[in-house]
Amino acid sequence: MAASAGKNNWLAPLRFLSVYPWGGGALISLYLSILSGIVVALQFNAFEPFYSTTAIELVVPYGSFWRALHYYSSQAFFLLLVVHLGVVVWKNEAEYTRSAWIRLCATLPCGLLLLFTGYVLRGDATGEAAGTIAEHICLAVPLIGTQVNDLFFDLADSGVNKVYAHHVIGLVVLGGMAAWPHLRRYTVRWRDHLVLILLTILLSIVLAAPMEPNRFGLLFIAGPWFFLGLQELLRSLSPFIAGVVTPLLPLGLLFWLPKTAPARTYALLAIILWLLAYGVLTFFCVQRI
Repeated sequence: MAASAGKNNWLAPLRFLSVYPWGGGALISLYLSILSGIVVALQFNAFEPFYSTTAIELVVPYGSFWRALHYYSSQAFFLLLVVHLGVVVWKNEAEYTRSAWIRLCATLPCGLLLLFTGYVLRGDATGEAAGTIAEHICLAVPLIGTQVNDLFFDLADSGVNKVYAHHVIGLVVLGGMAAWPHLRRYTVRWRDHLVLILLTILLSIVLAAPMEPNRFGLLFIAGPWFFLGLQELLRSLSPFIAGVVTPLLPLGLLFWLPKTAPARTYALLAIILWLLAYGVLTFFCVQRI
């Protein structure tokens, strides 16, 4: 009996992972991000990103709260989306055609790019570092690098205007199109996620959103937390290999994830090993900060 109870206690976290509506939590966090983002966007000036971002906290009533709510709800959206996808892959119960599966998985890079462009729009040291590295990666793409950079960034000539357009329109539309067939099948109720909502609001009240002004003489400036492993990899590999090929490896495996073993097991093992390696690179990068 004691051994059975101990086994049940050990399995409790796994049961929680499998039954909690992670996808619904991600969607609720996205709603909070959009609502708070509207308030922030009304005060944001793409021609003076750093000044307008700091002014939001100083001039707008409860500006610090709204900016923090947008920041933390956006982080929660991406993290919950990752967990939701992981649980779906782990349970392997859903039946999707290959095209539908690729379309759903495309919400992951859309969410990541939404988070990334939000950092760039801050215009602080972290945002500038992220934007500079992203431009170098785009320009390293063979044959079409300049066109890719002109489409997505072009920071030298356009400032953050193109990034802003992608953040508030382009990526939202692409992500919505990718997720729409899935969202039509499921309903999300606010009352089912009250704990998540209250925790996000409380965190936004207690902790201000990060803002890192330029510090002269600093030899190393870190980008966003999810960018650190890639930033460390760029120290050893070319921008194209480190910034394009390496991130596309797990995404490609996810898109073409086999439905049956043993091929599925090998693909999942490769993704897990990639994540572990990226975690180690992130740790080394954190040591430099």
